[in-house]
Amino acid sequence: MSEFFAIVCILFLVIIFLTLLSVLQIKMAGMQVKDFWSFIKANETLDKLYAFSIKYDKLSPQQQVIFLSEAEKIFDAFSKVPDALWEEEYTKYMEILNKYKDIKILRWETK
Repeated sequence: MSEFFAIVCILFLVIIFLTLLSVLQIKMAGMQVKDFWSFIKANETLDKLYAFSIKYDKLSPQQQVIFLSEAEKIFDAFSKVPDALWEEEYTKYMEILNKYKDIKILRWETK
């Protein structure tokens, strides 16, 4: 039983150490942990919006509003982290940005 307790304690200390090391690396990169977490969430949303933008050419006004608000959240989160973190997602980001611009222009023309 004491061996089990010792192993659990060691594992707990390793987890705490790795967490602190991760936070330290995020801070050394010049970011806040909150910004990094929002980037991770935005990256998930980016994949969904990218698939959505490829699949649908025409969006209803309600879908346009939802797309625009989600895209703005992505742009905000990506602007808070270094570009090197999202180099691999650049093409998806640009596709979303282009769709965003197209929707904005379309909405301005209809007003």
